[in-house]
Amino acid sequence: MGIGELAGEVRRFPEATRTAVEAAAAVGCELSQICKSLVFDVDGEPVLVLMDGGSRVDVERVREELGAGKVSRAKADVVRETTGYAIGGVPPFGHRTRTRVLADRGLLGHDVVWAAAGTPYTVFPMEPKELVAHAGGTLVDVRERTA
Repeated sequence: MGIGELAGEVRRFPEATRTAVEAAAAVGCELSQICKSLVFDVDGEPVLVLMDGGSRVDVERVREELGAGKVSRAKADVVRETTGYAIGGVPPFGHRTRTRVLADRGLLGHDVVWAAAGTPYTVFPMEPKELVAHAGGTLVDVRERTA
């Protein structure tokens, strides 16, 4: 499924939905109902991590999950080259190139989550399990643990 196939469900806002906080405010939902699509550089290869908006990715847990040596946030040009989208509008699927996808289990805590639809002003709703399936994601636990 590509982003274009969601045309009837995509919501456009006059204010930016570039960050999870902005998106939750625009939609009127909980911060944890926002699905962040974050690209990481894992030993020189891009990996997409889907994370709820109220949590942060623990790069050490990503490294352990993938058996990798080095994990860091991908640079903006790598994100655009890999996904076809700029940071702040990266959807969870429909990317230019196929990449490995890790989806944090925290996304499954809601009936519906909202994700970027390709621009910093658009989002769409989807049932989390369906979103993970469309993204080809592997369910993992990679969010930072709270104290």
